[in-house]
Amino acid sequence: MTLIRSLPLRAPRLTPPMATLAVIAACVSFGMVPLFARLLQDAGMSAASIGFFRYASSALVMFPFLPLAREKRRDALRMLGAGIMMGIGWVSYLEALETQSVAMVGLVYMTYPVFALLLAWMLARQTPTLRAWGGCALVLAAALMIFEGGAGGGTGGGASWALVLSLPAPIMFALIIVVLTCLTPRLTSMEQLACAMVGCVIGLAPLVALTDPAAFVPRDGGVWLTLLAMGLVTALIPQMVYTIAAPKIGPGRSSAAGAVELPTMIALGWLAFGETVGVREIAASGLVLAAILLVPPIAAPRPQPA
Repeated sequence: MTLIRSLPLRAPRLTPPMATLAVIAACVSFGMVPLFARLLQDAGMSAASIGFFRYASSALVMFPFLPLAREKRRDALRMLGAGIMMGIGWVSYLEALETQSVAMVGLVYMTYPVFALLLAWMLARQTPTLRAWGGCALVLAAALMIFEGGAGGGTGGGASWALVLSLPAPIMFALIIVVLTCLTPRLTSMEQLACAMVGCVIGLAPLVALTDPAAFVPRDGGVWLTLLAMGLVTALIPQMVYTIAAPKIGPGRSSAAGAVELPTMIALGWLAFGETVGVREIAASGLVLAAILLVPPIAAPRPQPA
């Protein structure tokens, strides 16, 4: 453990355009979560169990980087708390995927840029610019376009209520973006990631404790391989990239660039699950890409950790 902590893991110097591309690449990987989630749900695993294993593998790898220095404890607790809330919110996202289409759940999730701007305003005193609000408006327009196009997998009030219950996921993801980019300047990228992943596991642990053991422990080797692939492709690797790149461009552009998950999920729903993709979905993807270009980078000051 001491050897791992002593490795020279300095974040690379990224220009705003490079950091934006890195965030986009990471979020494309995040957008692949529904593919793995559906496979694991079909294998009988519960939403809480899928989330637990997704984050537990990353937490295990990142555990040696947990910050222990006294001067870092406040920032570490902030990141840990945000991770706990994210873990809980992610369960609502998986639950919604069981009854709704990937595109429909994606449109609710894509409201997180708005929450990120509001939370950055409230918690970090970063006043949103007109361009930032314009980018959020484009993302919301894209989401509403899909909603009005009937991309949902359910009908009636039950479907709408299920989508409302999935709101904790975008809110909590917005929170972790703000904490990562604005409120933990004393932590290195690896320390931030370690706190976030451990926090997610802590948040999911009580839910897993209430899960039927048959829906928690996979009994098939193929399911274990799917869990491992999910952990690497949608959590550990993209989380590392995101944690390094997001502070370079701030919460506004990070959340706008992250909206690339929406066209990713639309494409995934079409290719993997046979969901209908029409003019509305294509136009919505174009609005999301326009939002990424519109929102300016605002990097939070990051003093050297003590």
